[in-house]
Order: sequence, then C-alpha cells, then structure tokens
Amino acid sequence: MAARTRLSPEERRRQLLDLGAQLFADQHYDDVHIEQVAELAGVSRGLLYHYFPTKRAFFAELVRRETQAMMADSTPDPALGVLDQLRHGIDVYLANCRTNRYGAQAIYQGAASSDPDVIAIIEESTRVQEERILAALDPGGSHPRLLQITVRSWLVMIRTACHTWLADPDDDGVDAVDLRQMAEHALLGALFGLPDAARPANLAVLIDDAARRGPADG
Repeated sequence: MAARTRLSPEERRRQLLDLGAQLFADQHYDDVHIEQVAELAGVSRGLLYHYFPTKRAFFAELVRRETQAMMADSTPDPALGVLDQLRHGIDVYLANCRTNRYGAQAIYQGAASSDPDVIAIIEESTRVQEERILAALDPGGSHPRLLQITVRSWLVMIRTACHTWLADPDDDGVDAVDLRQMAEHALLGALFGLPDAARPANLAVLIDDAARRGPADG
C-alpha cells in the first residue's frame, strides 16, 4: 500500500475518483475491483466505502463527474455559427467516448446500463444536449414536436454509432473524422426530410454552410 497522504474530504474524494477513472478507462467494468482504488490511494477499504459504499455507487458518481465535464466542454459558443457549434459538440462527444472507452461501453451496453442512477444521469445529459441543439437550430419560441423527436432520435443514433465504433476503434476503415461526417450528414438529412412546418428556422443556413465548407473544414 502506498504511503497515505492527509487530504481534506473533498480532495480525498476527488483523488479516489481520479484513480477510479484511470481503472475504468483501461479495463472492462466487470474486471475492475474498487478495492484497487483504495490500494492505489494508500487508504483503507473502510475509508473508500465511507465515500462510495458500492462499486455501482462509485461508478455512478464517476459517470456524473465525467458527464458534467463533457457538457461543460461542449457548451455552445454563441459567437460561432450553427454548423461549428454542431461539429464541436460531436467532436467533444466522440473524444470523450474514446478516452473512456470501457466506461462508455459499461454505461450503454454492460453491467452498469441498468443502474437507475446512471440511467438518470444519461437522461439528463441527453435532455440538455437536445435543448442546446434545438436552441441553435430553431431559436426562440416553442419547437415543433416532430423536430424534437428528430433531434432526440439523432442523439440516440450517434450514441449507438459511437459505441459500435468503440468495439474496434483502431479499425483502419473508420476514424473519428468519418464518424463526425456521418453524424453531421445524418442530422442534416433528417432535418431536410421534415415537413415544412417542422423544419427549423436555421436549416437553410446550416445546409448552405455545410455544402460550402465541406466535411474537412472543422
């Protein structure tokens, strides 16, 4: 066991989560034993359980922290155009998933996917992302229900695509740029297919910008 360093409760909690994040990033959920976190931190298991009574509780708090960080990193910049906001959000999401590959798989497909706390965290994140996209696409006022359904469905699609990609992220046939382009075009196509009454106000500008700049222009 490493030499123990005296830390404040908040510092200790942050340290434990930092160490846990490393473990869950490098190993499958089922292969991680949170007692390893106590060993790495140089603290007793009892102290670890004081902060996080179970592995699921620990993982849920880790998901909460990582999700909050991702949402902060992907906060829309109103000075940017709609296309740049969209591309930035996609890039942040893909980078986060790849950095936390095993944790992401556990959230959506593995043992943690049925945890009520994890489900609530992901649902809240999805709601915020949906609101951000709708605000950029169709600023002001209420949004047509069909447009809301389209954006929510697209978020589910990109999540599924990302985690299918994570099954073999080093496959030379697909990289993050390809996935970003696919996600971008999928949203544009879905929006263009809406009836006129449900199309967002900024759709024409968005499509023109994407066509003018091309997929390689980030």
